[in-house]
Amino acid sequence: MYTSPSDPHDPHGPTPPALSAGSAGRVEPAETAGGTPRAFAPREDGTVVGVGIDVVDVPRLDAAFVRTPALLTRLLTPGEREMSAASRAARVAAKEAVGKALGSPGDFSWHDVTVRRNGARKPYLVLEGATLRAAERLGVGHLHLSLSHDGSIATAIVVAERESDPPADHRAGTSPSSGHTGAEAGA
Repeated sequence: MYTSPSDPHDPHGPTPPALSAGSAGRVEPAETAGGTPRAFAPREDGTVVGVGIDVVDVPRLDAAFVRTPALLTRLLTPGEREMSAASRAARVAAKEAVGKALGSPGDFSWHDVTVRRNGARKPYLVLEGATLRAAERLGVGHLHLSLSHDGSIATAIVVAERESDPPADHRAGTSPSSGHTGAEAGA
């Protein structure tokens, strides 16, 4: 809970400025002092289909591959199998994050999702099979990917975004199957 901005003992810092709805539903600060901050509130126009994140313990995954060599073949494509342990773990995290961003398509295949890099070494996703069909059903036009590995942890974040106006049953974060909004669905 925020306290008065003049309270020097407030562990949360100063009270943020009041927010008001700006143009196009964007939330912006109502008043600012000494600068022009901008709030980046979640979109409610159906542009974002979903967000997925996954974290993989690199040594644990590597040990699983040693114990069960078939797991390596099941999860990774031939090119991915040749990568370093940290890069393999990041690929597994990316595949999991895609599934979460798309709402866990039922007939998901690990080989349906691959990570490639462009000329600037920025990673991007390539989908095929059932995972591609699930993305197309949801109207996904863009998948944003961020990968990271540090020490023994690999992480991937995927944001699935619509290319154009969503169908009416997908607007405002409403899931056609559940009738719940994204805010109600929980984490």
